Amino acid sequence: MKYELPALPYAYDALEPYIDAKTMEIHHTKHHQAYVNNLNAALEKHPEIADKPLEELLAAIDTVPEDIRTAVRNHGGGHMNHSFFWTIMGPDAAKASASAGSEGGAEPSGDLGKAIADAFGGFAAYKEAFEKAAAGVFGSGWAWLVRDDAGGLTIMTTPNQDSPLMTGARPVLGLDVWEHAYYLKHQSDRKGYIGDWWRVVNWARAEEYYRAAK
Repeated sequence: MKYELPALPYAYDALEPYIDAKTMEIHHTKHHQAYVNNLNAALEKHPEIADKPLEELLAAIDTVPEDIRTAVRNHGGGHMNHSFFWTIMGPDAAKASASAGSEGGAEPSGDLGKAIADAFGGFAAYKEAFEKAAAGVFGSGWAWLVRDDAGGLTIMTTPNQDSPLMTGARPVLGLDVWEHAYYLKHQSDRKGYIGDWWRVVNWARAEEYYRAAK
């Protein structure tokens, strides 16, 4: 299986003014492309596992041959995480947020909205807890809303490009807090980036991931 960089499902400037076009272009064409290239190079060394779905490789990372395990963990995780990340943001959310002005982004509804309210006591409490987790990631990593084996919702963080799949959890929402995700616009202001990110979240897609994670 030869992995390829997935097309971004919207234009690079579609999330402005919250995430700038240049950051999106570099993030997608340079950083994500590098993960794809390095993952393919690692798997070429072990054709016996090259046809296994990446999701399976990450979920059983300790069974990946030791000489490429770190590469699959880092670059396979990077490919999986970013492929997910692009889809849970969207231009419709950005436009709606711009129209709403200072009122901010939308909130989830449907089954996901109810599950968040049940798990965290309301969206505001969930948002506060997620922001704290994302802001508190030391160095590079991700903040996630995941569905665990019992079907419940949990906030977790992962270092570097580790995937929630490595823990048996299924991602519903994920935020990249590596500096390359925000440094051109937000510089060192991670909290500002997190605040802007809420305004581009594609909650309809997150709902789909929530239902599929059952």
